[in-house]
Amino acid sequence: MAKYHVNELTKDAFGAVADKRNSLWLSRTILRSPCGPTTLPTALKRHLSTSCRRCDVDTAAKFVGASLATIGVGGSGLGIGTVFGALIIGYARNPTLKQQIFSYAILGFALSEAMGLFSLMMAFLMLFAF
Repeated sequence: MAKYHVNELTKDAFGAVADKRNSLWLSRTILRSPCGPTTLPTALKRHLSTSCRRCDVDTAAKFVGASLATIGVGGSGLGIGTVFGALIIGYARNPTLKQQIFSYAILGFALSEAMGLFSLMMAFLMLFAF
């Protein structure tokens, strides 16, 4: 059975002896350095990147807001269907007012479509402008 020296058993991956004296020296130099803990030796730096919680919450809020804003597009589709359904019923009841009913239907279609486009515009603004 081979005998090992205590220092060989306690060496870490960087070759430094891990005893209390060296770790205390390292912690004192980090605390005393003028730039703070960012001046760690390159061997001791960890490459771990995370995002802040506020950014994640803001991103989630943008997605939720945009998805809620697109509900108006579905409402626009329902409005257009209702307008043209009423147009067909109006034609069936009174065919002599065809031209006037059609102009009212086009006006209703335009207003309903505009509301859908406004809600879609708000969804895109929430996603890409803020």
